[in-house]
Amino acid sequence: MASNRWGWIVPDGLWEITRPLLPPPRLRPQGGGTANIDAEAVFAAIVYVLVSGCAWRALPPCFGISKSTAHRRFLIWSRAGVWGRLHQRVLDRLAGRGLLDLTRLVLDTAHVRAKKGGELTGPSPVDRGRPGSRMHILSDAAGLPLVVGLSGGNTADSDGLKPMIGGYQTKHDPERGRNYPVGKVHADKAYDRPHLRRWLRGRRIAVRIARIGVEPSDRLGRHRWVIERTLAWLSGYRRLNPRYERHHDNYLAFLGLAAALCCYKRLVRLTT
Repeated sequence: MASNRWGWIVPDGLWEITRPLLPPPRLRPQGGGTANIDAEAVFAAIVYVLVSGCAWRALPPCFGISKSTAHRRFLIWSRAGVWGRLHQRVLDRLAGRGLLDLTRLVLDTAHVRAKKGGELTGPSPVDRGRPGSRMHILSDAAGLPLVVGLSGGNTADSDGLKPMIGGYQTKHDPERGRNYPVGKVHADKAYDRPHLRRWLRGRRIAVRIARIGVEPSDRLGRHRWVIERTLAWLSGYRRLNPRYERHHDNYLAFLGLAAALCCYKRLVRLTT
C-alpha cells in the first residue's frame, strides 16, 4: 500500500476506494479547469471538516488548497453521490468477508439541533421547540450503519421506518449477486404502529418492536444497545452535531461520509 500522507486524518486505504468514485475533472476549452487540483488533499480537507466541525474558512493551510476550492469540490462530489456510493462500497467489502450480521436490523433516531434552520428542520418536542432535525439510522446486529436518513425535528420516529427499510431492501451486493436479506427488525415503542407491523410482515420480516403499555423498551435492550453506540459514533463527528448546514443535502452528504468512515474503521479493525 502506498504511503498515506494524510494518515493523521484519513484512514489508510480509504482514498484508494474513494478515488474511482469521483467525477472526472472538468476541462475548459480555453485552458485551466479542475484537472490540476490535488483531489486527495481536497478529500482529506473534507474529512477534517467533518471530524473537527470547523468552518470552511477555518481550514488549516497544511492542505494547500483554498477554502473555496474545498467547499466547491465537496458540493460537486456530494451532488454526484460520491459519499453514498463510498458507504456502499465499504458495506460490500464487509459483506464479502462475512462481517455484516444481517440476522437482525436495529432502527432508531437521534435529535440534532439545527443552528441555522433550513430544509428538513422543525420545532423539536425534545428541545423546547427549537429548530432541529431527526437523524434516522438503520444498523446491522453489530451496530454498523447500513442506511442513514434525515427528517424534520417534529417528525414522528415511526414515519422513518418505511423509507429506511425500503432503502435497505433496494441495496444489492454485487459480490454475492443477490439482494441483502432482512431478518428481524428491532425498534423501541416509538415505532409501535399496527400498520407498520403489517407492512413488515407483508415483506416477511420478523417484528421485534416494544408494545406501548405492554412491555418496556428496555426488554429489547440487549439487542438495541448497539444502535445507541452507533448514534454516539456519528454524533462524535462534530460537523453533524449540531447541524450547521442549511441545505439538507449537504448535511446528508456529511452523514453519509461519517457512516462510511464508521464502517471502514470496523473493516480495518476486523481484517488486520
